Amino acid sequence: MVVVAHAALIGGLIEACREVIAANADHLSELDRAIGDGDHGTNMRRGLEAVYAERNRLAELTLPKALEEIGLILVMSVGGAAGPLYGTLLIETGRQLAGSNGQIEFARALELAITAVARRGRASPGDKTLLDVLYPVHAEVVRRAGLAHICEEAERAASLTFGMRAMRGRAAFLGDRSVGHVDPGAKSCALLTAVICRFLEEHCPA
Repeated sequence: MVVVAHAALIGGLIEACREVIAANADHLSELDRAIGDGDHGTNMRRGLEAVYAERNRLAELTLPKALEEIGLILVMSVGGAAGPLYGTLLIETGRQLAGSNGQIEFARALELAITAVARRGRASPGDKTLLDVLYPVHAEVVRRAGLAHICEEAERAASLTFGMRAMRGRAAFLGDRSVGHVDPGAKSCALLTAVICRFLEEHCPA
């Protein structure tokens, strides 16, 4: 197992996230065409490219500050609801970690950030959004599950949105017709969670 330095860790995670979104952008947009505007993949790719362009600067920051800065970049560069939601998640996680002087556990910081996302999107679990991945992932973090299991849980949770009726966003206007489609936001969230877990599993000690 190779342990990477702080700057290389942040830079590597940024690159891994950019690559997984680029590889799946067309699929994400295809999912979005079924129940939304059809541009989720394009928007996410633009956002991750913007983050990647700043990777050298971001890699020199502390983790809390890097999370905040990445969140701000996503808010500014990702269109639709995804930018504010992903941005809120990262900004709030970073702020919670920074404001605690190291006294808050990551699980608690993530919990508060997810609550902020739910408030921002006026959504709850079961509404067919990225929250349907974030809540199960957080539950696994709380119980200190292994990274491989968290990865599997994220992918499983995203697949479960197939049977849900959308209650928020453009998809909500489809009513029952939104059933039978995986939510694109949940899918992108699962992809990012999985690639982060795999990167950490490979490069960081247990």
